[in-house]
Amino acid sequence: MLVRVTGVVIEDDRILLLDQDTDTGRTWSLPGGKVEEGESLAAALVREMREETGLEVEPGRLLYVCDHLPGSGTHVVHLTFEARVVGGTAGDVAAGLDTRPIRAVEFVKLADLPSLGFGERFAELAMSGFPGAGGYMGAKASIGL
Repeated sequence: MLVRVTGVVIEDDRILLLDQDTDTGRTWSLPGGKVEEGESLAAALVREMREETGLEVEPGRLLYVCDHLPGSGTHVVHLTFEARVVGGTAGDVAAGLDTRPIRAVEFVKLADLPSLGFGERFAELAMSGFPGAGGYMGAKASIGL
């Protein structure tokens, strides 16, 4: 089983996203990645957000937990946290730190999420502040990711 953390940063009705190929066919995604051996969830989130966005963040509340079962016996557990920017510069990303090249780091309007390949369910959750935060949401696809 793999464990991944992702961060949701929302400022002024805009959400921080990466322009990066995903395994779902979308080219925009939430920043985050794999938790390394011996690494806490908070430390993994801070590291991944710095590597992928150039921003220093402070982890906040757990927004949701979901599964992804891509096949071949692989099980990925996603833990998504709210995050608050405390420093850094968006887009100041070191090349080669990610297995999939990052083309851009941008804050995009929450209302634009569906046009970027995110499901209506995820857009609704983000726009409403993730009501019921901290719960298990089932399959990653069931929340529009």
